[in-house]
Amino acid sequence: MLLPVLLALTGPGCAERVRAGRTENVGLFRTALPDERPQMLNDDEPFRYPLSLYRQRIEGNVLLRLFVAADGRVVPESTRLVDASGYRPLDSAALAGAVRLRFRAARLRGQPVAVSLLFPVHFRHPEGPLVPGDSL
Repeated sequence: MLLPVLLALTGPGCAERVRAGRTENVGLFRTALPDERPQMLNDDEPFRYPLSLYRQRIEGNVLLRLFVAADGRVVPESTRLVDASGYRPLDSAALAGAVRLRFRAARLRGQPVAVSLLFPVHFRHPEGPLVPGDSL
């Protein structure tokens, strides 16, 4: 059976830049970046590979933008598709699973803070071809 590969918040190119004690200009506003990144708490992956695409061994990557509130909840209405896979069922599965994600909130000077982050979801079939950029 398939287990989608989640590279949440760990890859240098996948997560938002987080640097302790620094600030970042965002439009007209200057915001402090958190000292600690949010950490995913889910024991089980909330993403379900669409059966029709699994049977066809169709794979894909979806990139989501999530807003994680200071209590660690993903705010569902804020979740956005940043980079589509090219297959609507994979994109929909990623969006549907995102609402079930739970996090330990990011922290700034020890206090929980809300953050926006990029969250990649990789759907891989165990018998599918190697995808460029994946490592063994």
